[in-house]
Formats: sequence, structure tokens, C-alpha cells
Amino acid sequence: MSGHSTYVPKSGLARWFESRLPVMGLLHSSFVVFPNPRNLNYWWTFGGILSFMLVAQIVTGVVLAMHYTPDSALAFASVEHIMRDVNYGWLLRYAHANGASMFFIAVYIHILRGLYYGSYKAPREVLWILGVIIYLLMMATGFMGYVLPWGQMSFWGATVITNLFSAIPVVGNAITTWLWGGFAVNNATLNRFFSLHYLLPFMIAAVVVLHVWALHVPGSNNPTGVEVKSEKDTLPFHPYFTIKDGFALVCFLIFYAWFVFYVPNYLGHADNYIVANPLKTPPEIVPEWYYLPFYAILRSIPSKLGGVIAMFSSILLFAFLPWLDTSKVKSAAYRPLYRFFFWVFVACAIGLGFIGARPPEGAYITAGRILTTYYFLHLLVILPLLGFIETPRPLPASIAESVLENQPAGTKA
Repeated sequence: MSGHSTYVPKSGLARWFESRLPVMGLLHSSFVVFPNPRNLNYWWTFGGILSFMLVAQIVTGVVLAMHYTPDSALAFASVEHIMRDVNYGWLLRYAHANGASMFFIAVYIHILRGLYYGSYKAPREVLWILGVIIYLLMMATGFMGYVLPWGQMSFWGATVITNLFSAIPVVGNAITTWLWGGFAVNNATLNRFFSLHYLLPFMIAAVVVLHVWALHVPGSNNPTGVEVKSEKDTLPFHPYFTIKDGFALVCFLIFYAWFVFYVPNYLGHADNYIVANPLKTPPEIVPEWYYLPFYAILRSIPSKLGGVIAMFSSILLFAFLPWLDTSKVKSAAYRPLYRFFFWVFVACAIGLGFIGARPPEGAYITAGRILTTYYFLHLLVILPLLGFIETPRPLPASIAESVLENQPAGTKA
């Protein structure tokens, strides 16, 4: 699906280099003349936004690492040193901390767009699975980064989450001890988490390259879910989609900057400004907001091992969506039943996030179990059934001729 490169080096040096390492030709065919369906709407711009956020997180993270001290006795003070003494250290730290939240906001929108328009269906199964791998790496990276400030919530969050591995039969305690580097969360744990937090973003970048490569084989999906039929249905990536992505990125950066400059601690937890104390447990241990739905699933299962299995299964099941959803129609624009249950599922995920932030008592426990049950019921029962019982709305014959002229209401670029 990659566009035919028309790149012609203009200088002798460029021609010599291109004949030996055709990097510019590859970039030209992949990001300049690459054909995209011309009816893509603004929900497709979040791929570019995510690429920008990944680079921003890596750059700010590398600079912060130059001033951070991965020692349990000095980590908290080194963060304060960054905030108070390093030139623009406060900006770097707030940009990095809030950038994690912006990264997850963008990735959740990106995932929901894929679910709504059926971007996980053939021939894009590998593309979708690579996206799930990226998401898992993001979760691991975010968790380890949250531990580094070595505040109360950092320390106790690490204690609770790493303790989950002890639920694994036979080898659980050994794995937990290995993760800790001892018999409790300590200096060795902090060092390991710092090393992994530094390494994983580069692993994410590597998988993103594969993700983009997998996208360039079949090309992008579009709001109709109908594959393009000819060159008339496409436009080159530049300048049409670079302008569109650029405008969306500027809007997103304004939203991002508002958090960085006006409410930099709004998405954090006040207890993390208290130095870690192994002898004093916080009244409530709450993870970052982007983990709350899965934290609610974990707490909703009475069994510790069952909770761990349910939490990880709730994420890994997404990798099997191309086979769980058997409908031949991709886009929810032509699947009214699927569209209804899609929004119910979104409401369920938001409800789980709300429950995850509340104390595990009374009605919150009951509500969490109901929502957890529906979460798995949707993925394992409702979604496969819809593929069999739903009669899709007949597609107009003209859609088969051109995806440009037949767009569902609300999907115009």
C-alpha cells in the first residue's frame, strides 16, 4: 500500500548516499506520497499525536534522568532539586508527568476509534496486536515511572502491585523477591525500576516502527470500513494529512499546556509529596487514573489469584478481538446493535474507573462486580453473538465504487 516513491536526490552527494542507503526514498514513499483514504476524519489524527507524545516523553525523560538519583535515600530530594534548582526543571518535570496522562488520553481515544470503526478486523490483525503490545509496554513504563519520585503513593503503589505476583502458584514468591531485589520494596527495587523505566520507552519506539510498518501494508481503515478501490479514493499523506494532523496536534498541545502551566498536580496524588515511609501506610492506595478500571477489576474478585488473572485478562482479551468479532461489516456506522453496545461498554469502562478511585466498601464493591461481569460478558459473549445475530444495514451500491462520495453522517473530514 506504500506509495511509489518519486524522490530524486538533487546533489551528487545525496545521489551517492541514496544509492547505498535509500533512507530518504523510504521516508518519501512512507510519509509523503503514501496514499490514505480521502474520507479520514479527525479521529485518525491521534496516531500522529501519539508519535509526538512518545518523542516528547523520551526527550524530557532523558533530561530528567541526568539530574535524578535512583537511591532510596536521595530520590525524593533529587526530584525536589530538579523542581527548585535545575533551570526549567519544574517545566521538564511537569511536562513529563502530565505528558504521561496526555499519552494515555490519546491512546484511549486511538483505541476507541479502532473499536468503533472496526480497525482491528482483517487484514489489520497484526497491526492491532502490535497496538496491544504497545499499550502493555506503556502501562509497565507508566507504573515504573510513578515509583521513581519515591513518595508515599509511589512506595505503597509499588508494594501493592508487585505483591500481586506472589499470587502465582509455586513460583509467585520467588518472582516477587526477584522483582524487589530482596524481601521488601527497597533501594534495589528503585534501581531496577529506574533502569526499566529508561529502557522501555525505546522498546515502545521500536514496536511503534513495526506498528507503522504493519499499517503501510494494507493501508489505513476509514469511517465507512470499506477498503479503497482505486487511486481516486486516496490522497497523498503530504500535504493533505500532515496539515490536518498538524492542526489537531496544535489543539491537543493547547490542552496539554493548560495542565502543565495551570493545574500541573491535578492528575497526581497529594500523598506523593510526602517522602516514602515504609512504617506508615496511606489511608487509601490509589494508582494513576489511567489504571483505575483495571484496578477496579482486580479488587472486584474475592480471590487474589482470580483478581490478578481477571486484571491481566481484561487487557489481553483485546488482542483476540479480530477473532471474537465475526461480523463482516467493520464500521459501527452500519451496525446499529454493535454501536449501542459499544457505548454501553464505554460507559462500563468509565464506571469501573470511577469505582477504582473509591474505597472498596459497601455499594462500591457490588457495583464493581456488576461492571466487571459486564466487561467480560461484552468481550466474550455479546461481541461474538452480534456477529451472528445482527443483520447489517445494506450498504449502498455506490459505496463499493468510491468511499469518497458515500460517507456516513458525521464522518466528514
